Order: sequence, then C-alpha cells, then structure tokens
Amino acid sequence: MRVTGSDAYSNLAIAGELDRAELSVRDAAFATELAYGTIRRLLRLDHALDPLVDRPLDRTPASALAALRLGAYQLLFTRVPAHAAVAETVNLVPRRQRGFVNAVLRRLAAEGARWPEGGEDLAVALRTGLAEWAVAELRRLVSDDVEAAALALAEPAPITLRTNTCETTVEELEGRLADARLVSRRGSLHAGSLTVDGGRPSELPGFGEGWFAVQDQASSFVVDALEPDPTDRVLDVCAGPGGKTGHLGCLVGERGLLVASDISTGRARLVRSAVERLGGRALVLVQDGRRPAIAGSFERVLVDAPCSGLGSARRRPELLWRARKADLSGLARLQVGITTAVADLLPVGGRLVYSVCTFPRAETDAVCDALLRRRPDLAPAPIRGPDGVAERIRLWPHRHGCDAMFVAAFRRLASSRR
Repeated sequence: MRVTGSDAYSNLAIAGELDRAELSVRDAAFATELAYGTIRRLLRLDHALDPLVDRPLDRTPASALAALRLGAYQLLFTRVPAHAAVAETVNLVPRRQRGFVNAVLRRLAAEGARWPEGGEDLAVALRTGLAEWAVAELRRLVSDDVEAAALALAEPAPITLRTNTCETTVEELEGRLADARLVSRRGSLHAGSLTVDGGRPSELPGFGEGWFAVQDQASSFVVDALEPDPTDRVLDVCAGPGGKTGHLGCLVGERGLLVASDISTGRARLVRSAVERLGGRALVLVQDGRRPAIAGSFERVLVDAPCSGLGSARRRPELLWRARKADLSGLARLQVGITTAVADLLPVGGRLVYSVCTFPRAETDAVCDALLRRRPDLAPAPIRGPDGVAERIRLWPHRHGCDAMFVAAFRRLASSRR
C-alpha cells in the first residue's frame, strides 16, 4: 500500500517490513515474492479485476484494493491453492470489507482472466505490465522485438555483485561463494561481475570485508565508459547512493582525486558509507549540479543523471507503471541543465560521460542533441560497447542481460565563452 499509494520505493519498503517482521527464511522469501510479484504485475491484475468490481478501482477502499491485487496475484501467477489464496487474503482486510473481497476473488478463481491479443501498444502493456506510453516509446527503439524487451524489463533481476578488485579478485570471490554453496556466474558485459540466485546481499560471504558491491552490469559499464586513469581528477556529479562512486574509488589511485557530489545530504551520506565500506577514497560534496560549487578542472566527469528509471524496473518493479510521460520534459530540462553546467569543469581533451537508466528519447538522444547545441566546445567520443564502438550505447535486458541503460560520451575541444 505504501508503494502504490505513497510512492514508496519497493526495495526500501519491503526490506524495512521484513526487518521488522522477523520471519523465518522460508516465510520471508514467500512474503517477498508476494509483494514484488503483486507490484510487478499491477497493470495486469487491475485489468483482471476491473470487470469483476462494481465500481471504478480507484474508488475502491485502499485496503480492499490492496487485498484484491494480492489475492489476484496468487490466483493467476502462483501455485498457491485457490481456496488458501482466497481465505488468507480475506483475513487481511477489515471485517466490513471481507464479503466484498471474498466474492470478487472467488469469481476470479472460477472465471480466470483474459489477456488481449494482438500487437497494439495497450495489448502489449496488459501482457507485460509496462505502461502503454512506455511500450509505444519502446517500439520506436526496438520495433522488431518490443514485447520481448517489455517482458525482460518486467522480469526480476538476479543479484549482481561487482568485485572490488582493490580488495580481492574475481576468482577469490567465486571461491568464497562456492564455499557457501552459492552458484555464481560470470557477467558477459563487465568482467568483474558475478550473478547469484537468492540470498540477502549483506549476508553473503565477503560483504563485511568489502569484497563486492551490489551493482548491475550496466552501471559497471558506465564507469568503464568513463575510462578513468589512476592519476585523473574525477568528478561524479549525481553520485547518490554511491555505487558508481565506490567503483571509481578503486580505479582512481592515490595520485588522482575523486570528488563525488549530490544535491541531497542524505544521499551524500550514503555515498560516503559506500566508499568507506569498499576501502576507497573520495571527497563528498553536497551541491546542485546545475550550479557547481567547485572550480578547477577534472579530466573525467560522470553525469549519471536523475531520470524516469524505467530501465531499472527489474529491481524496482513499480517503475513499470509509476513513471509518467508528462514528467519527461521536466526531467530532460534537469538533465540538460546539469550536463551543460559541469562541462565547464572539463579541460581540453577531458571526457564527460552522460548516462541514464531509462530509454525514452526525451531523456537520451534529445538530451545529447541539446547538449551539443548548447556546448559547441564538446564533441561526441567513442565508447567500446558489447555490439561494437559507438558514440551512444543502449543496453537492454533482453539483449545484454542487464538493466536498460543509455550511455553517451563527449570530449572537450576547446574553451568556450557562452
């Protein structure tokens, strides 16, 4: 209810509830599956429930609607016996709502759900759970396999560990995981990444020693695209919560300098904690990237900008339906403003990488085009990607096994008065 009604983040809300509930390992796993599964398939569940409810779903009491969605998820997408799914769900709501919830769920159990056929955007949305407008945007980019792309965005992601090579090696981390009877697999996009199935990251072997960070391969690829040298001065502009900063903290040596900034004091604290756990070094600053509070020059600047986040829906499934098309123009203005401002901190020959974990053109190609118009002293720079060298790279879960990510690189040509 906090995720759907109060815009809470699922990964934080669910983890917090599990910490308070003190469930057994088995029950915690089941609760996690029910919560994430219901959030992930929200659009599909509402489509199935809508013809069975005698009022608009948005006028249904919040507790009853939450229970209906939870029960519908169990009936349609799990092996929980129908009688148990209905009975246990009915017990979750206030007594005055039990007859209503019981009737709707029993009817759903008897009649099932019908999913639309055809290739229209709405049909694909209701089969995959991705918002209709996002399906339309996706179609313009991957027209040949739009449904495969949408389905991959809606699938839960494995836990991905980025080896902290300043503390250990990939082989040593693999060994520690194997000793704990955990199966790991090497990443195909980032050489230092391992994926594992199950387990809480903070309880995995090596966490306390800072041997790894939980980081998707796409995020590790962004840092690789920056190409930092150990002697570089590096600025991570939108650093919170610190995953990429922690990675950079290992790559930038004692003769270099790493500065990480974020507009949020709370997120800046998370950056510091992430870097310290991994044994790295960074100066952490609170600032608005559109009005940098620092001077000087940085050979490498990373702008991992705030965005709609659609590409990370595998980990935060509410992003499948929470992001709104109307928000894109405001996000794009913010992205252009940050990137344009921090370009002043690049010396001639310096490299700037712009990345967002999303795919709409307003936040990707359009931002890069606007940056080049505003900053004639910047030029596109090549990136070595999984499909070859390009100036702009798109990563997809259905093609590259990682979050959807857009990455573009630029180099400073000469000083420019604007």
